[in-house]
Amino acid sequence: MLNISNNQLYKNIDLTSYKSGKKVFNKNYYKSLNRFLIIFALLLLILLFLPWTQNISGNGSVTTLTPDQRPQSIQSQIPGRIEEWFVKEGDFVKKGDTILRISEIKSDYFDDQLIERTNQQINSKVLSVGAYKEKVNALQRQIKSLKNEQVLKLDMAENKLLQSKLKVQSDSIEFEAAKTNIKIAERQFNRAVTLQSEGISPVKDVEEKNLKLQKTQAELIGKENKLLESKNNVINARIELNRINAEYTNKISKAQSDMSTAMSSGFDAEVQVSKLENSNSNYRIRRNLLYVTAPQNGYINKAIKGGIGGTFKEGESLVGIMPQKFDFAVETFVRPIDLPLLHIDEKVRVQFDGWPAIVFSGWPNVSYGTYGAKVVAIENFISDNGMFRILLAPDETDHKWPEAIRVGSGARTIALLEDVPIWFELWRQLNGFPPNYYQPNAKGKGKSDAKKK
Repeated sequence: MLNISNNQLYKNIDLTSYKSGKKVFNKNYYKSLNRFLIIFALLLLILLFLPWTQNISGNGSVTTLTPDQRPQSIQSQIPGRIEEWFVKEGDFVKKGDTILRISEIKSDYFDDQLIERTNQQINSKVLSVGAYKEKVNALQRQIKSLKNEQVLKLDMAENKLLQSKLKVQSDSIEFEAAKTNIKIAERQFNRAVTLQSEGISPVKDVEEKNLKLQKTQAELIGKENKLLESKNNVINARIELNRINAEYTNKISKAQSDMSTAMSSGFDAEVQVSKLENSNSNYRIRRNLLYVTAPQNGYINKAIKGGIGGTFKEGESLVGIMPQKFDFAVETFVRPIDLPLLHIDEKVRVQFDGWPAIVFSGWPNVSYGTYGAKVVAIENFISDNGMFRILLAPDETDHKWPEAIRVGSGARTIALLEDVPIWFELWRQLNGFPPNYYQPNAKGKGKSDAKKK
């Protein structure tokens, strides 16, 4: 009944007097529903003002804290052929234990006595270096002797030149004396001729003076020839001096050239010795590489390259190993929009795969089965999945992580941020706003010490 008519029947007719009216209007269940709705609305209103912890959730996996503790594959630095295995999957090996033996596949290293033959070549080259050094020493002694001999020869030539110069001076004086004698002889001859013409002196005196004049003239010519010969000797002495200097210069230069050639050959032999020693060292190291050993204590996970006789290239993975001792960590990924909200030592809750947990992301105190962690590293470059990688370490102040977890198992992380009312969080989620931005203060880090911005 809509009661839209002016003639309202419920005012004129008592509906409770009818059987159906008694069943309907005498029940109070609607009052209980109204009371329940009112109480639920009050509880919901109170619930909206309860604190809610903002958080950033992410998915990751269990890893190790330091890179040297993570599972790794063992490679061979040289190509080879698998000859013998000394371990099987699951075995525990210590650092330096032999895992497998390989053989060479390059023809350059097939010789079993390669190192011994290289040592022989080194010894021969060392002797060659010694021979070149002896030759250099001999040439140095020869050069020293030639220089000493050059000095003596030059002294002899200079003395001879000096003697020739003195002989020139002596012959020059004699030549001048001969000139004087011929003048005297000419005057005596002229005087004798004058006296003979006057009849004072006989013809014999004239003839004697004439003979003396001719003799003096002959002596003058002889003295002049002797002077010219002395001058020629001076020139010859100078030529001899230059010849000796040039001769010994050539000899010394040739000896120095031979010495330089010997030194160059010696240096080349030393270079070859160094190359052979380097090759010998490489051969020794390469021989040791024929045995693949464990880099650290750990367990053999998987033989990646199995069988006998299989060949492989250098750097190819042969077997996987898990270190014996490691510190658990969790790597997780967060969105770029959430990255500014995370800081070093930020508190994070972690749920591991295979461990039952009841998680209330906004109420960490009532969550069960989660473990405490803290941020120890934040990657500065985005990963291939478009998110940033965060590394978490166990929180020493919280429960110890279970020992049965394994590296590589999955994990879900919840980074705890600020406490806000539930109505504010609902409003933020409906509007798509990010969590409140904050920075930890200098005294402490984490949610409890956050400084609001």
